[in-house]
Amino acid sequence: MKAVVRVLLALCALGMLAGCASGLMTKAGAMPAPASGKAMVVFMRPSMFGGAIQSSVYDTHGTHNTFIGIVSAKTKVAYQADPGDHLFMVIAENADFMNATLEAGKTYYVLVKPRVGVWKARFSLIPVHNDPKAEYSLQSKDFTEWQAATQYVVNSPAAEQWYAEHRADIEAKQQDYMKKWEAMDPADKAVLTLRAGDGT
Repeated sequence: MKAVVRVLLALCALGMLAGCASGLMTKAGAMPAPASGKAMVVFMRPSMFGGAIQSSVYDTHGTHNTFIGIVSAKTKVAYQADPGDHLFMVIAENADFMNATLEAGKTYYVLVKPRVGVWKARFSLIPVHNDPKAEYSLQSKDFTEWQAATQYVVNSPAAEQWYAEHRADIEAKQQDYMKKWEAMDPADKAVLTLRAGDGT
């Protein structure tokens, strides 16, 4: 019996059980504006698909990562970023990446999109473009619904502790999937790029 309990606790720590990791984030009030000299990137996950699985997002910097937060189903997190080029990452069963070029004073939106994985849900980062003709558009009815469906949350001390405890595993997964990202066709990478003009 004790062995079963230990296994369940370990799974919970990895965000594999429903509701476990969502408690690491704290509900907040109104969405902030970009800080002075910064761009703001909002990662939103309106879908309930794979709701038992938590996705964590990061700003990668080559030599280190910045932990942005854990994005549960029906939540969104906001990240104050330096202007310029970034490579964002989402971690779950897999790791996936998205390029971004950001301008100070603008707010950008990224969809954290679940998809079917081998053992649990995988996730991709989908840029939401400032273009009414785009598949994922700020001007779409879907975007309005995504905004309404998601609760703004912020990191708690427990979330920061979770990241510290799992950092080595996250970085190992990052290195593994980075090889696939680097081998990706440039045209496919271009689809996964948040452009400077996508900010509002």
